[in-house]
Parts: sequence; C-alpha cells; structure tokens
Amino acid sequence: MSKHPEGKHIKVGILGATGTVGQRFITLLAQHPFFIIHALGASTRSAGKLYPKAANWKQTTPIPAIVRDMIVHECDPRYFVDCAAVFSGLDADAAGDIESTFRNADLAVFSNAKNYRRDPHVPLIVPLANASHLSMISQQRALHQPPLSKGFILTNANCSTTGYVIPLVAMEKAFGPIETCMVTTMQAISGAGYPGVSSLDILDNVVPYISGEEEKMEWETLKILGGIAEADDGTKTFDMHSRHPLRVSASCNRVPVIDGHTMCVSVRFSRRPPPSPQQVREALVAYTPLAQTIGCPSAPVHAIFVHEEPDRPQPRLDRYYQDGAGVSVGRVRQCPVLDIKFVVLANNVSIGAATSSIINAELSILKGVVVA
Repeated sequence: MSKHPEGKHIKVGILGATGTVGQRFITLLAQHPFFIIHALGASTRSAGKLYPKAANWKQTTPIPAIVRDMIVHECDPRYFVDCAAVFSGLDADAAGDIESTFRNADLAVFSNAKNYRRDPHVPLIVPLANASHLSMISQQRALHQPPLSKGFILTNANCSTTGYVIPLVAMEKAFGPIETCMVTTMQAISGAGYPGVSSLDILDNVVPYISGEEEKMEWETLKILGGIAEADDGTKTFDMHSRHPLRVSASCNRVPVIDGHTMCVSVRFSRRPPPSPQQVREALVAYTPLAQTIGCPSAPVHAIFVHEEPDRPQPRLDRYYQDGAGVSVGRVRQCPVLDIKFVVLANNVSIGAATSSIINAELSILKGVVVA
C-alpha cells in the first residue's frame, strides 16, 4: 500500500456510514492509498452494532473487510478525535447540527449534505473545478468563536451541479466568461437515496420535478464559478455576482436510470465571436485541474473525456469509466439559439457525491490545509 507523501497513513471517519452515500465512502476509502477508515458514525438505532448488522448494504461489491468488525458509534466527536478528516454522508435533516458539532470540536468535516453550501464562509468545492476556494478555510477558522486551529466545514456541490460545471470551467478558462447557460437534466434514481422513488412512479415514466433541484443548480453554479473578493478590512467573500455575468436556467427530471446523471447544456459566451465546436472539444480535452497536477490519487486521468461517437455518452456504457471520477462529454455542436451545446454525463454517486469529498480531502492534505 502506498502512503501519504510524508510517509503517514491518515485516519478518517465516516458519518452516516450506513446510508447510501456512506456506503459509497466505505467502498472508495477501503482501497485508498493513504486514508485509513478509523471510525464509523450513524444514528442511535445503529450505534453499538457491528457494521454488517447495522447497514442494509446496497453496493454491488461485498462489504470491505476493513469495516466488517468495526462497531458503529453515535455521531459524537469523542469517537473521532484521532481522525484527520471526517466525511459526512448524513441526510440533510441530521447533518446541520452534527457537522457543526464536529467543527466545534476542531475536526475537519468534508460534507456531502446541502446544509452549509450557502454559508458565506464555507467553500462549495467541485474538486475538478474550483480548488482555489480552499483559501477560504483559514478565514472560517479565524472567524469561528472560539477560533479553530484544525476544524472547518467544506461542502461538495449537488450531484447534478457537479457534472456540468466541470466543462463550464474548462470552457471559461479557454474562452472567457459564459454569460448564459441552459441545462436540462435526466437524473438517475440513486440521486434520491434509498428507498428513493417508488417503482410505480418511475418505471415507464419521467418525473419532470425534483424538489429544490433547479434552484440549487442555478445558485450553486454562481458560487462555484465566482471568484473570491476581499473587502477593505481584509475579509474575503465569495463573489457570486459582480465578477461573473452568468445567468443559469435549469430544468430537472428524474428518469428510470440507476446511476448516472445526463445533462443537455447550451451556453453563450461573452466574447464575440464565440469558439467553434472543434475549439471547444480541444479545450475540454486539454483541461487539467489542480487535483490532477498535484497528484490526488482519486482524481481521474481525464477530468473530461470527450466522445466523438454521435450517440455518446450514455449512462449504461459510460458511468463507471475512470471509476466514475471524471465526466464524459459528447455531441459538442453549434447551438442555433446560443453558441455551443453539448451533452455531459456524470456518475452521481461518485464524482457527484463521495468521490468529490474524497478528492477535496486529498487536496486539503496535499495543500497543507489539513495537517495529518
């Protein structure tokens, strides 16, 4: 097993370990080169049980050996004090107070929940898009009362937002600001958690409404693509409006696919004339985020894989490419209304959830934000 660059194995914990996202954290972390699962947390009804007795395991691979003999604890910081990073797969109903309690205990929390995404001091990071927002962690620690030396909360984005902002960032890096974006999603049922959408509602059907999803996509995109502004007193804020001209309109649909969110996207660039479809393809292929250059072990080889076939990407064929850690883009072509349109596929339970949190933690370790 390879180790952390400084030669250490790094202990981590998982909150909501028995749930769908928590199970995905376990499957990914069980094979990690330097993170070691040290503590598991879940609800009081699961606490005190061996993990296989507490979890209704729904992954396609068996429960990893490392957790088979582990006891599930309550989500209490005293069981996680030796953890350099704590991954939260908690449902939003429980995540807010628990994650805050862990931060107050000076623990680093990497959250998949929505509760703190709007917080003006909490970074909302898609690790293949806006790793620079890690710079807000020091201010979050300093403004906390009392100030923290190690603790913070960092969130990843909504699973649908994550997939399409990666190509948006790549295009903005190459061609300047995007001013208009229209996105229509076809979202997998696993995004609704377990037991999720009933079979009578989703089989032979498309549900053109996912509560809160369109709003989340529209404002999360602004926070992710926006910069960081500094006031006269040195306080930093996420600049969601003045620096960035982007307007986003999202339409979200639930479809009978198990894993993999497919999104049809059209964009208009501020710069005129706009890039050609071939220029966009080349920019997407060339895009290399910090997570790749700095050596994050969970980062994909290709942040964006561009398909040349006219009928790709497809969820069944492409969702597990690179273990779901990158995104697939296809059908890059001219848009007769805006400028460019394309299709993007993201594995919602990997890069759209647990994998994003893990890469965020790797970035934090390798950039020295978390000292293990």
